[in-house]
Amino acid sequence: EYFYTKKEAEKAILVGVALQSENISYDMMCEYLDELAFLAETAGAETVKIFTQNLDKPVTATFVGKGKLEEIKTYVEDNDIDLIIFDDELSPTQIRNLERELKGRKVLDRTNLILDIFAKRARTAEAKAQVELAQYQYLLPRLTGMWTHLERQKGGIGLRGPGESEIETDRRIIRDKITRLKEQLAKIDKQMVTQRKNRGKLVRVALVGYTNVGKSTLMNLLSKSEVFAENKLFATLDTTVRKIAIKNVPLLLADTVGFIRKLPHHPHHLVESFKSTLDEVREADVILHVVDISHPQFEDQIRVVNETLGELMDNSKPTITVFNKIDAFTYTKKEEDDLTPIERKNYSLEDLKQMWMSKQEGETVYISAKSKENIEELKEKIYNIAKDIHSARFPFNDFLYQDFEIDEEIK
Repeated sequence: EYFYTKKEAEKAILVGVALQSENISYDMMCEYLDELAFLAETAGAETVKIFTQNLDKPVTATFVGKGKLEEIKTYVEDNDIDLIIFDDELSPTQIRNLERELKGRKVLDRTNLILDIFAKRARTAEAKAQVELAQYQYLLPRLTGMWTHLERQKGGIGLRGPGESEIETDRRIIRDKITRLKEQLAKIDKQMVTQRKNRGKLVRVALVGYTNVGKSTLMNLLSKSEVFAENKLFATLDTTVRKIAIKNVPLLLADTVGFIRKLPHHPHHLVESFKSTLDEVREADVILHVVDISHPQFEDQIRVVNETLGELMDNSKPTITVFNKIDAFTYTKKEEDDLTPIERKNYSLEDLKQMWMSKQEGETVYISAKSKENIEELKEKIYNIAKDIHSARFPFNDFLYQDFEIDEEIK
């Protein structure tokens, strides 16, 4: 008989700082920390406590102030905490100083945590190479502090991949690896371009949106195929493309990695890991912007996605805003004698529909991918846009599609 024991989650504390110099309010910091807790859970950690501090600017040596660091130090020692996660990017010096103060316990920043999740989620050769490249580029300036990790061969969150397997790592070896990975990615990139060309001029539809809004669930529904979908951040890292048809129009549907707030803007760290996904978005004819309408900050998430798309693409594309998870939507109805100002939580779904009708450019639709509500209405909207694009590209081929309907994945 074999007995399997479930690996116990690492206990973690989170540290957030509301920086006046960056106009980060206390409420904004709390929202970011909620997301950081979700990231930690996705990586396999259990958040047991959150520490916060208001500062004009970060303390150069340790990011947080001396009193707050003492408070953290006492707590981690009394409660046997092994992992401390900061919500901002830390410098190599800050990580070294913090680990020394906290007696060798693991200190991660948001970037390292996201890279760890990427390492766990990567499936294809391209995604694995991109994540490994990002990890090495993150590791290079932090090498001096990493030596203690390598000697002790610690495993777990933040030390997957190159961090725990390369005991002999030095700067020259890492630089050689970075060069080789870049060459490997350049080859893969050429292959991907060829693949995309081989798909012909079929209408291309890209699912975009914040992470964890239900893109993969919707992809499964529209393409009747099984794409990995679960309630975790970055559940999808690799781009999945399916050929489908709605009524008489064949099209390509691409699922993409989710966007997130406070992604580091360093071109090397994480943007490369999004590259193949973003190419699919750039080359798409139609964008389906999926939004989780049950999320309290869905407007902020829409803004993050729109800003990122604006940086990616010069021209606007036909967009359908798909408000998903209407089955999970809840609101608090205000009593008639309640004179306090109306808040976002007091708006009903109908109120929000009225508000967004005037705000949105392009089409909007309200669905539940989980309970398959209003999916036919969404298909109709996709069909109407795709039909016009398809007719313009294939003006003499329409007769090929007139007398049959395909409503399942084309093999």
